[in-house]
Amino acid sequence: MTEATSSPRGPQPLRVVIVDDHAMFRTGVRAEIEPVVTVVAEAEDVDSAVARIAETSPDVVLLDVHMPGGGGPEVLRRTTTRHPEVRFLALSVSDAAEDVIGVIRAGARGYVTKNISGTELLDAIDRVAAGDAVFSPRLAGFVLDAFAGHIEVAQVDSDLDRLTEREREVMRLIARGYAYKEVAKELFISIKTVETHVSSVLRKLQLSSRHELTRWANDRRLI
Repeated sequence: MTEATSSPRGPQPLRVVIVDDHAMFRTGVRAEIEPVVTVVAEAEDVDSAVARIAETSPDVVLLDVHMPGGGGPEVLRRTTTRHPEVRFLALSVSDAAEDVIGVIRAGARGYVTKNISGTELLDAIDRVAAGDAVFSPRLAGFVLDAFAGHIEVAQVDSDLDRLTEREREVMRLIARGYAYKEVAKELFISIKTVETHVSSVLRKLQLSSRHELTRWANDRRLI
């Protein structure tokens, strides 16, 4: 594992807060990075994240995108103005364009996915702490396209605002070709609940079939 750079405030190791609603994932990340950086706190939802950041004033926050209370963007909205010295690195299972663009617009300095290695994550933490923007090549392309006007961000946001967070999850899996049974297993819900969410998504987006939904999501780079 590589050596992490020191904190911007001195020679001490970088101070990190891990924000994720899955305790086992937080434990795993901590085990990977703590020999090199100092994890000063963990948080499982928006309110606890805002509180831990205020209490510890870390160098870098590893921030999940989807979690109770409004997700990563809500944490950023409530903390970036009050704590401008803190850097945020999104760490998410999602590689969807609207998630990447949304969290960067809210103030994160980088976005990496959860299949990143421990060494790569430490490097990303170092770079974000130093003020760099850090993305994988695919995710960087989303951001560049958004700023170049190739992705209509405002329209994507408007469309997605009609959907609940669970409906977005179902929509993305259905658009990727998952069967209802596979969606149910992935999200730990019943097949009947999946059917209800799909019907709601199609109605809200004024679409008539799974085929149209897949094309709609593809056109907006949501899958």
